[in-house]
Amino acid sequence: MKAQLAIIPIILVGIGFYLCTFVVKETDHVIITKFGQIVGDPISKPGLHFKMPFIHEVNRIEKRFLPWDGPSNEMSTKDKTYLIIDTFARWSIEEPETYFLRLRDERSAISRLNGILGSETRNAVARHELIEIIRTDKNRVAKRDVTLGETDSNATMLRPIQIGRNKVEDEIFNSAKDKLEDFGIKLLDIRFKRINYNETVRRRIYERMISERQQIASRFRSEGAGEAAKIVGKKERELQRINSEAYRKVEEIYGQADAKASAIYAEAYDQSPASYEFYTFLKTLETYREVMKSDISLVLTTDSPLFKLLKSLGKWDQAGSEE
Repeated sequence: MKAQLAIIPIILVGIGFYLCTFVVKETDHVIITKFGQIVGDPISKPGLHFKMPFIHEVNRIEKRFLPWDGPSNEMSTKDKTYLIIDTFARWSIEEPETYFLRLRDERSAISRLNGILGSETRNAVARHELIEIIRTDKNRVAKRDVTLGETDSNATMLRPIQIGRNKVEDEIFNSAKDKLEDFGIKLLDIRFKRINYNETVRRRIYERMISERQQIASRFRSEGAGEAAKIVGKKERELQRINSEAYRKVEEIYGQADAKASAIYAEAYDQSPASYEFYTFLKTLETYREVMKSDISLVLTTDSPLFKLLKSLGKWDQAGSEE
């Protein structure tokens, strides 16, 4: 019984010690308040500390870097293009006393961050055109389809940017950090997490992409038609050249044959004039035969050799029939 009674003071001392002490973690700031009023300076040194039980209240404030994931908001750029932008940031509590007096807890801080960062993001986006928000850096060169070659189409030309998305994010950071310092918050960084086009803008972009590709396809078709016309023209010129050279060679052969035939005729005439006359007569008959085979009408004079020949042949046929 006496042993049990001896334990009671130890238990009471333990409870008193527990109520009079608190532990500060390495990840916390601690602010002691007395009936809602701050007592002393914020405690950031980790370890065991003392307080007055039932009078002092321990308020813990996060010392580590904290995330902020902003809601997706639809915003308009300078060129009246609507984007759905999702941002994120990192922040920390730089002045625990100011933070506690102005905001009290993390939920209020998140609400304040939503208002300030969302507003500054909307203002920054409204000051710049779409390409400034989309392109990361002004020194970054957009990739091109090298198979398309060079084009003069204005639709496919990208306007050079002045600052780029990184600089826009820096503008948001610089304008928001001063406002957050009034709440004891230090803004560490803010970035665009996701940028989506509004559905209307997306359809318009797709239509422009289709139009650009159609223009490129039309240019390729016209270039192909031009090359085809060049090939056909070259073929026709080559055929004409071949035909003209063949005709020239044929005429040369004809000329050489005629000259050789004339030489043979002359040689034959010198050897036997009667044979030459007989040969000439046969050739004339062959010529007349070729002419008379054709379905033609002839108009002959009375002194024409052909007329005389036909007339003589008629008399010969008449004499033969009388006999």
